[in-house]
Amino acid sequence: MWVLVFFDLPTETKKDRKAAADFRKKLVKDGFSMFQFSIYMRHCSSSENMNVHIKRVRRSLPEKGSVGILTITDKQFGNMELFYGMKEQSKAPIPQQLELF
Repeated sequence: MWVLVFFDLPTETKKDRKAAADFRKKLVKDGFSMFQFSIYMRHCSSSENMNVHIKRVRRSLPEKGSVGILTITDKQFGNMELFYGMKEQSKAPIPQQLELF
């Protein structure tokens, strides 16, 4: 399972910028990685583990702005198509699921 967190946070004032930066830092501390500037993702091995991380995101919500959480299966994530434009760009590797037996 994958958890994606989408957010649009205000950055007009110094307090708003600090709140947005703190929210991003909490996501990274909880194991999320940046997919795009305002989209972070994390792989979870089970539904229970996914719910733990969703609760952590909910506890760290900033006062202002909007935050969305989307969960998708490994198969749905694997079917994602990514396009980088016509010009050759260096692209960051997308994290893959680790299987342990």
